[in-house]
Parts: sequence; structure tokens; C-alpha cells
Amino acid sequence: MNLTIPKDYKSTLTLNETQDAIKYIRDTFQKEFAREMDLSRVSAPLFVTKASGLNDNLNGIERPVSFDIQAIPDETIEVVQSLAKWKRFALKKYDFKLHEGLYTNMNAIRRDEVLDNLHSIYVDQWDWEKVIDKKERNEKTLEDTVRIIFKVIKHMEHEVWYKYPQAVCHLADDVFFITSQELENLYPDLTSKERENKITKEKGCVFIKQIGWPLNHSKRPHDGRAPDYDDWNLNGDLLFWLPSLSCALELSSMGIRVDEKSIVKQCEHLNCKGRLTFPYHHMVQKKELPYTIGGGIGQSRLCMLLLNKAHVGEVQSSIWPEEMIQKCHKHHIELL
Repeated sequence: MNLTIPKDYKSTLTLNETQDAIKYIRDTFQKEFAREMDLSRVSAPLFVTKASGLNDNLNGIERPVSFDIQAIPDETIEVVQSLAKWKRFALKKYDFKLHEGLYTNMNAIRRDEVLDNLHSIYVDQWDWEKVIDKKERNEKTLEDTVRIIFKVIKHMEHEVWYKYPQAVCHLADDVFFITSQELENLYPDLTSKERENKITKEKGCVFIKQIGWPLNHSKRPHDGRAPDYDDWNLNGDLLFWLPSLSCALELSSMGIRVDEKSIVKQCEHLNCKGRLTFPYHHMVQKKELPYTIGGGIGQSRLCMLLLNKAHVGEVQSSIWPEEMIQKCHKHHIELL
């Protein structure tokens, strides 16, 4: 069982107070975020057809939850693992203009997730996507967008402090940018997670850029990335230091999306050229979809961060092994 028990942990909020704080954080954040990013809320699917190629393959080994339906007996339906591809298609379908964007509540089931303090089979996040010009496919656009997101999260610290001063987690004053290769150069003998913890503890908030290509020393990528949504040269993860667990907490994964060249290059690198035959992939290669930037922001993880919780199950209702439930209860970690 992967479970960390922090010493002398006890939530400063009751279960009822926690539920109230969860609603307040979610309601307040999405309004502030949509306004700062110029995003409109849209409805999103809980499942897509396998043949569409719209589902996220994540690292390529996770099994999506799939089923059939009586009305379309020859089609396999999959519960989404993320909406990375669907959002870009939706921007075209709904005729969003340059610098306009969308966000949605994304709920997913990741059946192969290894459960621990930070990971659940239930994923809840704000998925967002925004139209950019091809000339804006650069690091400046990426970093400017990260700074906007950081500003909104930092503002939420003050909002939560006003309502729940006894529970608020104090965040860094700025975000530090570093590439995954620069990070490996600093700590070549550490694992990727150890490197994340070390740099995030030092800086408080870090955006690790360029995730996907193999690194020089380890010959492995910093973390796994599907080849057909983020451009691996223009993406990254946003991490905050979480005092309750003394570790880095990944709050957002985002990036400028693949264009007609990078989608082919990255699919070839992972030996999955077969994906290039899907309708979505054809549209990218034929330049029929807008150039975009997008990502996801974990809803439960944001609540976990701002309230300095020790387990994601304190801020979301999911399924956990009975042994984990009992051990958490014994150490004052009350799972919803």
C-alpha cells in the first residue's frame, strides 16, 4: 500500500467545514480563472468512441474503461481519460476565434492508477483550451500563460485565508521555470520524482518545461507523455510544495499543442504511427484544426493544496482499499 502518514497530522477543518471549503474553492476559482483567461464554459463528454481517436492514451499502457451500448452494437465506447484532443476539436466545431477559449469540468476514471495520498481512480479537473496564432507557438506564450494561472491560484490563497485562516496553505510568491534537461543536469543521480521534490522544496512553485523527449543522462523522459496532444518542446508541469506531505504536488499539466509536423515526429518516436490514421490526427496533419494551448488543473488537488490536506480522499469521494481507509482513520485522516 502506497500511503504516507505525516507525523501528528490533524485537519484543522471538520468534515462539514471541509465540504463547505471545497465548494467555495471550486466556485471561486473557476470564475476567476475563466475571467483572467477569457474562457467560456462548455459541456464535455464523459465518454467517446474508440474509433474517433479522441481519447487520451496517457502513457500508452493505461486501460480505458470501455463498454458497448445497445443502440450502436458494433462500436466500443470508452470513458475519457482526459479531454486533451476533444477540446481542440470543440474549438473548431464551436467556431472560437483567435485568443478565445473554453473550459469544462472533466471527470474521468483511470482504472490502472496506483492509489496513494495524491492519486485516485477518479479524476476531476478543469480542462481548458485556447486558440493561438501559429506565430505564438513559442516559450514566451507558454510562460506567460503559466504566470496567469499562477496569479489566479495565488489569489485563491488570499480568498481561502479570509474564510479559513486556520487552514490556509501559504504559497510561493512566484513561479520558477526550468527545463527537464536543466533539472536533470542539476541532479543527475536522482530520479525524476526526487528531482521534482528537491527543486520544488527550494523554490516553492516550479514549472518544469519540455517533458516527453529522452533526457541526456537517464535516456528516459522526465515523465511519460502521449505523442499526439502536447508538443514536447512546448509543454510542462506546474508543481507546488505541499507542506502536509513534504513533497511536490503536480497541480497542472499543460502545453502548446502539436502541429502538423510535431504530431508525426512524436508518434514516430513512440512507434505508434498507426494513430495518425484517426480522424483527429488527420485533421491536425491537414491543418484543419486551430493551433492551441491548453491543459488541465486538478480540482481536488487545488483544494488539497489550499487547505494543506494530507490525502486527496479528504477532498473528493472515491474508492480506496479498506486497509488504507482504516489506517488513515487511525491517524486522523478522514476520507470522504
